Amino acid sequence: MKEYDEVRDQLLNMLEELDDRLGKITDDVRHEDKPLAQDFSEQAVETENDEVLDALGNAARDEVEKIKQAISRIDAGTYGICLNCGEPIKKERLAAVPYANQCVRCAGNSQRS
Repeated sequence: MKEYDEVRDQLLNMLEELDDRLGKITDDVRHEDKPLAQDFSEQAVETENDEVLDALGNAARDEVEKIKQAISRIDAGTYGICLNCGEPIKKERLAAVPYANQCVRCAGNSQRS
């Protein structure tokens, strides 16, 4: 769909940035630059940091999946249509969250459930 070519490019750029971020997070968690510290208290701090990085990585992987689904919807011609009610998603919402798959009303309803 020509109407969403620019959005598709934006999503591809987001995907590339997230992929880079995930690579850095993975390297940090694996301690590829430096091994774990010998000091127990330092290891505890590093473990806490790894847990934070792991959570950030999980959030990034979730966002990657949402972006891939949005690109698929653009390619299929269904982008911008709410998956729940079938109504168009407002352009303002898509501008703010380009991988949104629900209108504001349905997204609000699903968060309350």
